[in-house]
Amino acid sequence: MRRLTTPQPISTQSILEDAMRISYVISFVSCLLVSVFSIPAKADDANLKQEVEKVAAAYVDSFNKHDPAGIAARYTADGMVVNPTGSHTDIAEIYKGIFKTGCDHSDVTIDQVSPLGADAALGVGEYHLSGKNQSGEPINIVGRWTAVYVRDGEGLKIRMLSAFPKAPPPKD
Repeated sequence: MRRLTTPQPISTQSILEDAMRISYVISFVSCLLVSVFSIPAKADDANLKQEVEKVAAAYVDSFNKHDPAGIAARYTADGMVVNPTGSHTDIAEIYKGIFKTGCDHSDVTIDQVSPLGADAALGVGEYHLSGKNQSGEPINIVGRWTAVYVRDGEGLKIRMLSAFPKAPPPKD
């Protein structure tokens, strides 16, 4: 015959201990999942930065060869440049104008690249333009840029580039 026992009351202490054990397990599993899934994201971010660096290198190469058509090829068909004079959609023409001012060399640094969904990215960095104006005086322009890149059949292209010179230091 089976003997019936009276259930023992559950103490508040044992409930708290069980809850703590469960929270430790959940925390451990959460940390494990975050670390496992963040590794591919970091690898994807590194690949994205490499893609943006490739576009930037081709852009700088075309700029330093004074090739407005080569620069325009880095943009989407509806791409635009936004600078202190406004927004411009005729990419080749805006760069022809830049070359006419005497700017003949560009250096670009990429400080940050962030994904904007699966098919776009945001890049941020600094540029340095140099050359000589028509009077032979040196041109030295340093500024900040941001660009939105979108996937095109050939990889990433610039959809919009904003570039603004840094403000001169305040006069004493």
